[in-house]
Amino acid sequence: MKNEKKIIALIAVCSSIIMHGQNSSQIVNEGLFTISSGNLISFEGAFENVASGEVTNDGTTIYYENFINNGAYGNTSTNTTSTTIFTAYENAVHPKQIAGNQMASFRHVTFDSSVNKVAFDLKNNIDISGTASFQNGIILVDSTYNPISKVSNGMLTFKKGAKVENVSNASYVQGAIEKIGNEAFTYPSGDDGKYRYATISAPKGKDDVFVGQYVYNDKVFFDKHLNTEGVVKKVNTKEYWIIEKGNEQQSDVLLTLSWDESTTLKDVLINPEEELHIVRWDSKKQLWVDEGGVVDMSVKEVTTMTTVKGYGFFTLATVKKEWMTEGDVVIYNLVTANGDGKNDYFIIENIQNYPNNKVEIFNRWGAKVYETTGYDPHGDGSSNVFTGYSEGKVTIDKGSKLPSGTYYYVVTYEYKDANGSRMIKKAANLHLETK
Repeated sequence: MKNEKKIIALIAVCSSIIMHGQNSSQIVNEGLFTISSGNLISFEGAFENVASGEVTNDGTTIYYENFINNGAYGNTSTNTTSTTIFTAYENAVHPKQIAGNQMASFRHVTFDSSVNKVAFDLKNNIDISGTASFQNGIILVDSTYNPISKVSNGMLTFKKGAKVENVSNASYVQGAIEKIGNEAFTYPSGDDGKYRYATISAPKGKDDVFVGQYVYNDKVFFDKHLNTEGVVKKVNTKEYWIIEKGNEQQSDVLLTLSWDESTTLKDVLINPEEELHIVRWDSKKQLWVDEGGVVDMSVKEVTTMTTVKGYGFFTLATVKKEWMTEGDVVIYNLVTANGDGKNDYFIIENIQNYPNNKVEIFNRWGAKVYETTGYDPHGDGSSNVFTGYSEGKVTIDKGSKLPSGTYYYVVTYEYKDANGSRMIKKAANLHLETK
């Protein structure tokens, strides 16, 4: 059983903690303060760690009121059980402030407050290396500039290995969220009472940084971002996501967005399986451009087939179906490379009529396993076709037989008619059986 220490006892034991004012639960730390592993303490009033203070939490600490950190705050690097709980009294009506000018580092964190709308006002840069549990309460991140710390007032950072759980409409992050590391990550983002996540695939670098945010019902933004490239038919003007990477030297990621009938523009959900893609605002072209997408109707998600070509603002949009199907090109999404004469290769009917073509195949992690141009030139599968082996100029495990599973294809070809020529792109799932 954990050893719970009351605040009054702590004041007597820890000389670094002193009281200010008439409120006996107002605690200020000015020196070294350690919560040992296995111990639990609760601060029933506001807690401040001043510039000279140094807190090491290897146990469990509960904060009922404001938390202010202007000193050093963290846990022992080898400790894996350090837990912090930000909560509030049942009768609380105002947001809890998590503030300060110095970074506070946590292992496991729980956010649990029944205060309506914004429950936690984050004006401190905090990082989490363990699990963040969103039990109840919305976290508002203050992204305004802090002249003292020279960074934003607030930022919630998930370090390598960090995870989130229990995110819902009742508890999410409103504002910028930073992810560091080479793992896939689902941002616990939302706005206006709606949890609306975005997911990135695993970057290559262990120190790669990606920042995500969701914004709902921003009419002013869409009034300034109207133009689209030709293939884009209707843009979802009810919501958008921001995905930015730390710098241009970092690796790129695949992006997954979801739709929700309560937030997504209904006009883009008429035929999502065939028409819904992810689009990105191209700041140079000043247009919404198509990033493609494979739709998963079972979970209402769209995922780009390749790493995105740029960063910034993203949303969902429909594309002009007739632009995607010219030339009667028919793509079969099953390859059974077993030599029985049926679906032994990736069949793309009529692709030989469009010799300026490129075929790319990716595994579920976004790694390219096949690439060629001038696919199936004779239209009979006799040459230059995908038969279940990794091939191409820049592919992984070149020449090796690929395992059975779900892959993704991108087929691009030049289509010409009386109006000129244009490039057509098709992308979807490809199921491969090589056993």
